[in-house]
Amino acid sequence: MDAMPLTFEQEFGAWSAQLASAQERIEDSLKRVRRLPLGGTAIGTGINADPRFGAQVAKALKQQTGFKFDSAENKFEGLAAQDDAVELSGQLNALAVALIKIANDLRWMNAGPLAGLGEIELPALQPGSSIMPGKVNPVIPEATVMACAQVIGHHMAITVAGQTGNFQLNVTLPLIAVNLLDGIGLLANVSTLLADSAIAGLKVREDRVAEALARNPILVTALNPIIGYEKAAAIAKRAYKEQRPVLDVALEDSGLAEAELRRLLDPAALTAGGIQAGGGGAGG
Repeated sequence: MDAMPLTFEQEFGAWSAQLASAQERIEDSLKRVRRLPLGGTAIGTGINADPRFGAQVAKALKQQTGFKFDSAENKFEGLAAQDDAVELSGQLNALAVALIKIANDLRWMNAGPLAGLGEIELPALQPGSSIMPGKVNPVIPEATVMACAQVIGHHMAITVAGQTGNFQLNVTLPLIAVNLLDGIGLLANVSTLLADSAIAGLKVREDRVAEALARNPILVTALNPIIGYEKAAAIAKRAYKEQRPVLDVALEDSGLAEAELRRLLDPAALTAGGIQAGGGGAGG
């Protein structure tokens, strides 16, 4: 069902915030992944190892990579459990979920150009159909969905592997490593692909958006504080039934002047939030 309008800046800003939050969570998880149980040897006691070994390796890795590594305080936990890797995988899983949401938003917004929403036009990168000439599919968002689905599958495998740490050793570490590294590679590649080959080149179909806005019956929500819910609902239903712009029906049924209605039903003003009746935009 159609809802209240928002700007493309607000839509893209929400995507950006999702990805920024995902990055923040991943970076936080990496702090724990970089705690190394090296020097714990077989089961965490450190038998037959120099007590300084773990700290010296962590220092050397920091010098070579520029990233902060630490020697795990509890080597028993570091060897027996892979909770830190499972946590990182969970954050990659969350990023994959966010990217699927963004990719599907793009697919829906691009759908059409006639029978779908058709709000945007994604770059046409390849012929989309061997049967229907001229059909163009949103191949980059589709590829994003598939890659992220694989990452979600990796997380399930890593989760099961993390449960398999019996006593002082988890023998499924190779499975965890393979899936974790592959997931990181998939997300890195598909994120760049989605940004550079889809989002960067999309075009807004302004005429289509303007037409949809004019006929969106939900715009009458702004009239609720003035004419009441029931009267506003009646205007919305009539506008939808007769396929007429909300403004035209409101002029006939609301009892408000045209200038006032144009101000209240201005989609740009509605995206600012607040209560429209008082003439203010983004009231608290």
